[in-house]
Amino acid sequence: MLVNGKWVEKWQPVQEADEKGRFVRQVSSFRNWITPDGSAGPTGEAGFEAEPGRYRLYVALICPWASRTLIARKLKALEEMIEVTVVNPVLSDQGWQFGGYPGADEDTLFGATYMHEIYTHADPEFTGRATVPVLWDLKRNVMVNNESADILRMFDTAFEQLVTSDTRLYPEAQGAEIDALSKEIYDRFNNGVYKAGFASSQEAYDEAVAGVFETLDMLEGRLSGDYLMGDKLTEVDIRAFVTLIRFDAAYHGLFKTNLRQIADYPRLSAYMERILRQPGVRETVNMDHITRGYYSIKALNPSGIRPVGPNHINAMTSAA
Repeated sequence: MLVNGKWVEKWQPVQEADEKGRFVRQVSSFRNWITPDGSAGPTGEAGFEAEPGRYRLYVALICPWASRTLIARKLKALEEMIEVTVVNPVLSDQGWQFGGYPGADEDTLFGATYMHEIYTHADPEFTGRATVPVLWDLKRNVMVNNESADILRMFDTAFEQLVTSDTRLYPEAQGAEIDALSKEIYDRFNNGVYKAGFASSQEAYDEAVAGVFETLDMLEGRLSGDYLMGDKLTEVDIRAFVTLIRFDAAYHGLFKTNLRQIADYPRLSAYMERILRQPGVRETVNMDHITRGYYSIKALNPSGIRPVGPNHINAMTSAA
């Protein structure tokens, strides 16, 4: 991680745990918002107006948090508005790295080798982990935001004067319900699999795994329609999908969340396929990057050997 702008140690999957051995995720620190007129968003300062070609999104295709911003970019038809840089899926001793793997990009803005160099361009004294996604402002040459939940929301509304869309990921009438369900999905499922995989005590692991499968059971029971909020896809579906699509291939084995697979949930399996059929979503899912990345985590898989399956996920994500 970075300490006062200097890289000080080899990358580790866990930098902090609580007194019971529970994995603690770092809080995002850059929280400005792109808005239609450049006014301030819910957090941060003003000055980030929606403009074509002004912003670049840094992502890892392995990363569920980054992938939800990619899905929003696709669903809101923002490909020509916002360029993307994809990092190498293999986490190096200095974290995310540019280039050197099929589908990974070099950094065209600064010629950086590692993602942490982008953070020190933003703040020469930055202390913390250099995470993705990152939204960068080419005009002001500053980091706008590194919180995927914020980026998901701003992609939904900020560019509407420039790119029309029939998709509304956060309909205001359902906002309170979306917020409540998103909070539960995040804590017990999105982050729950990490709490299980990186638990440093049996108590923490048992607690996390119980939460993961209670949430999966809840989601399976809730899916009476096409999507979690009814007949229209919303941001809560994106939040659920990015963990679901990685579950059988990575979390089930590597993170020891192995009570059941998503393949054992018929409604959730059909739901994943339904979301994959949304325009552009399948292009955001790269199972090679996902399995290569997760199984390169030395603390969990010292040999670096990755599994070839599962076949049902490979077939689902590669279907025409």
